[in-house]
Amino acid sequence: MIDRPPPSVESPRLPVPAGFGRGLVLASVFVCAACGLVYELELVAVASSLVGDSVTQASVVLSVMVFAMGVGSLLAKRLRCHAAAGFGCVEALLALVGGGSAMGMYASFAWLGGARVALVVISFTIGVLIGAEMPLLMTLIQRIRAQDPGGALADLFAADYVGALVGGLTFPFLLLPLAGELTGALLTGVVNAVAGGLVVQWLFRHDLTGPVRCRLLAANGCVLLLLLAGTAFAGPFEHAARQAVFGEDVRVAVRTGRQELVLTGGATRGEWPAAGELRLFRDGALVLRGRSARAEYRALVRPALSGGPRARVLLVGGGDGVALREVLRHPEVREVTVVGSDPGVVRLARRDPGLRALNGGALEDRRVRFVRADAFDWLRDRVRSGAAPFDVVISALAAPRVAGPELYSQEFYGLAARVLAEEGRLAVRAGAPAERVRAFWTVHATLRAAELSPCPYPDAADDAGFLLARHARPAPQDCDPAGGRTASLPQGDPRARPSTLMHPRYPG
Repeated sequence: MIDRPPPSVESPRLPVPAGFGRGLVLASVFVCAACGLVYELELVAVASSLVGDSVTQASVVLSVMVFAMGVGSLLAKRLRCHAAAGFGCVEALLALVGGGSAMGMYASFAWLGGARVALVVISFTIGVLIGAEMPLLMTLIQRIRAQDPGGALADLFAADYVGALVGGLTFPFLLLPLAGELTGALLTGVVNAVAGGLVVQWLFRHDLTGPVRCRLLAANGCVLLLLLAGTAFAGPFEHAARQAVFGEDVRVAVRTGRQELVLTGGATRGEWPAAGELRLFRDGALVLRGRSARAEYRALVRPALSGGPRARVLLVGGGDGVALREVLRHPEVREVTVVGSDPGVVRLARRDPGLRALNGGALEDRRVRFVRADAFDWLRDRVRSGAAPFDVVISALAAPRVAGPELYSQEFYGLAARVLAEEGRLAVRAGAPAERVRAFWTVHATLRAAELSPCPYPDAADDAGFLLARHARPAPQDCDPAGGRTASLPQGDPRARPSTLMHPRYPG
């Protein structure tokens, strides 16, 4: 078989030399790839905040999007005869859908009651449009100057991968901290629309007929106007969506570097009948209720501080100060170390009158030392330093879905056991077994795997929602937490497997 040279392709009339024009196409590949990866990361971040379980959300986004990219590549075969116009349409649609993806997800969650369907639909649409880019760009770059297909693909993929690297680093370190999720996605769409429109409207303008060029110009203009308008109204939109989720009684909404904190209801008990009960939400998840907060933390803290030394206490989480208030009620407590990764929670608890009323100003006590750090990393460094152990360790964390399964893992409890004194106690919130039987038994099994002996005790609702653990050697004589009431083990599977860093077992 004799290899035949590829058929000659008519070179377009370009406003610049062919080499420079080829560089502009590769630059557009770079920008579009960066924008595409930002859209993916944006979807994962928004879905994780709204739905939780970041591993599942990342798996859904990536798998659906990669599949859709294959579909888009096949569909783009029909556009190769009109590659310039097709690329212009694809980029305009991609900028609109990708730029508005975060806003669409939040709107679906706020007004339709869920975001999972919207996540799949938006991921598929963006994937189809991203998949259509490469065949069209391959056609355009070959029209500028025909070359070996392998070499052309190598150039395109190189620009694509480098752009993805830049987009992947820009999102967490620049775009998200400075602009946030909604505005960041909208601005990315603006950049996407400008990059795609510039290549088509200027570089390949002679490939377009007058009517087609006008339609593309109008479409790009409308997309840019919509995205810029969305940027201008992102604040009011977020406020309206937040009220749709939390009700009309939103009093404070703060976005820290790690999460969104929302306070609803009145600041004082006297205001609760009219304004609603005080509630604290973290990324949409309820973590504190005014009426039950003190009773729940009292039930968690008091048994742990009874029946043994309690001079040195470690509190993991609890930045709202309510659990800290219960710890400081004991005059024997000389030092409390509070470890948390988000100082924004502590700032809010110090300034908000409702939270200050609940914590009684405990955050200002001289016996308290705050450490801003990831609890897992801090414990690991503490073990390595060989510092003095704690008499009591209290884990006042939210559910694994909110706090992260790594803070409920065997490795974490193993580190906690190593900073615990010989007669020390570890109190853990395992979740109400009537609602989360699997989570309760998983925490129980995980503590046992860390060579701790856990015993259940009742919470404020007389449910065995808390576990008090001691060193398994020597084993405690019974499960009676001095100063508290014992609780029988709830119905469930006592053979549940422990949760580890490499195999988290908590339900989403």
